[in-house]
Amino acid sequence: MTRTDEATTTIDASSVRVYKALTDPEALERWLPPDGMMGRVERYDLREGGTSRIVLRYAGDEAGKAGDGTDVVEGTFVEVTPGVRIVQDFDFVSDDPAFAGTMRMTWEVTARGAASEVVFRAENVPSGISAEDHRAGLEASLRNLAAYVGG
Repeated sequence: MTRTDEATTTIDASSVRVYKALTDPEALERWLPPDGMMGRVERYDLREGGTSRIVLRYAGDEAGKAGDGTDVVEGTFVEVTPGVRIVQDFDFVSDDPAFAGTMRMTWEVTARGAASEVVFRAENVPSGISAEDHRAGLEASLRNLAAYVGG
């Protein structure tokens, strides 16, 4: 059975500003990594059919999904609706079958007056990622995004 994890928040910033932070590779490196990690965007071809590669490095001694202290995801953009939604299919670079399969990640931004509602939804989450850890990571990224855009 597939699992879906989701986190939602309201950010005190315009949807234009929030969406820009979702689409700028340098911004992603600053807000996307959850607590205890650092990020590097190696590729981010923001168009339907375009690809991405994001490397998250653990600050501590964790092995990571790639086994070298990192989590590496290769993505393909499935949908890019400017100002509203980004959908990517991600595959983890890992020899561990618990991280196999394609996870669909959807980022949605909805204007709520001067603020923005932001939803991060992950579908078909690999069994090697605990629901509790994943939700905590999604929520940490949303907090980081809010801080980055000033909300």
